[in-house]
Amino acid sequence: MILLIIIGVVLVIIGFSLKDNSNPFSKFSGTIRIIGFLIIALGLLSSMFKQIDAGKVGVKSLYGNVEPDVLESGLHMVNPLLDITVFDIQTQNYTMSAIHGEGAQEGDDAIRVLSNDGLEVVIDLTVLYRIVPQDAPKILKGIGENYTDKIVRPVTRTRIRDNAVYYDAVALYSTKRNEFQQRIFKTIEVDFKKRGLVLEQLLIRNINLPASVKATIESKINAEQDAQKMTFVLQKEKQEAERKRVEAQGIADYQRIISTGLTDKQLQYEQIKAQKEIATSNNAKIIFMGKGSAPVILSDK
Repeated sequence: MILLIIIGVVLVIIGFSLKDNSNPFSKFSGTIRIIGFLIIALGLLSSMFKQIDAGKVGVKSLYGNVEPDVLESGLHMVNPLLDITVFDIQTQNYTMSAIHGEGAQEGDDAIRVLSNDGLEVVIDLTVLYRIVPQDAPKILKGIGENYTDKIVRPVTRTRIRDNAVYYDAVALYSTKRNEFQQRIFKTIEVDFKKRGLVLEQLLIRNINLPASVKATIESKINAEQDAQKMTFVLQKEKQEAERKRVEAQGIADYQRIISTGLTDKQLQYEQIKAQKEIATSNNAKIIFMGKGSAPVILSDK
């Protein structure tokens, strides 16, 4: 737009310079001036309209003076002399990682902190944040467009180092990880809010301990797992022994009841009942052999 205005002004100047000249192109001076004025008008009209895309706001400034109100998304008619700076108000992320090519900075950009027990802990972190739309003029005036490197990165790294000294390395790696994450979230949130930023989420991606400490932790975990496994095996064997004891006791009780509960007369009575049922059968014959002895029953088949 500014370029169009400059081109138009140049054409107008050329048109006036050719007006009283014996140059053969002087007859086109009027046309050149008209084209120049048209281009200037087109440049002015174009610079009067500014489109702000969705998820962004525009901050107006005139000769270094930043205006307090912002342009929301949409098409706006503005002073052609205004300078419009566009800010992204959608959720943004900033990652600091030890893995090359994964973070916002090239190379190893992980945060190295000293724990309460004097060990160096390496932390990979992702910050999710956004700009407060109404505070965009304040950011432009007090911080500038590069608020990520001026605020997000240094504040996050500093607050993590400040809070890591309250925990030992093993606690950061295991039991106190969530507590540490919540603690640094609260402190960073306050700092961001003062500068027109909203901290949405803080994600601790990874915590790396020195190799010796990690080996000690893994050995302890393996020992605890082995102990839990042995406890399970002993409990299972104890239950199996109890089952066998109950089964043996049941068999013993059964044998005792049988041995004490069956008399000779009861056995004789049961024998008579069985013989009677066989005798009434159509397929059996009864043969008595010997005096006083039990009869022998032969089937006719």
